[in-house]
Amino acid sequence: MESEKTMSRQNRKKNKDLSKKIAEERIQRLFELAQTNQEIHPERAQRYITLARLISMRYNVRLDREQKRSVCKHCYAYLVPGRNCRIRIKNGFVLTTCFECGKQRRIPYHRNDDKIQNE
Repeated sequence: MESEKTMSRQNRKKNKDLSKKIAEERIQRLFELAQTNQEIHPERAQRYITLARLISMRYNVRLDREQKRSVCKHCYAYLVPGRNCRIRIKNGFVLTTCFECGKQRRIPYHRNDDKIQNE
């Protein structure tokens, strides 16, 4: 009887890990689709980003760094530099301005001068 409970716990953990892995793959695929459809169908690309966010919230999966930086934190628009956002380097920050909502996002930027000095 005890082994049945333990077995079911192990199976639940396996299923949870498997569902998270599938969710990560789906999120990655949705971001790829959004990137390819941005020029032709911007509404569809926006829908893909919305679905990716919903999947990440449902399965408690974090977006990776590149995915986070390609989505506006305020209006959740898919950001394409030159098309609907502007990226500048100013005072040690990468400044991303969304053209949809006008919000700015500041990400710290530090150059690696150690490599240059060592050479």
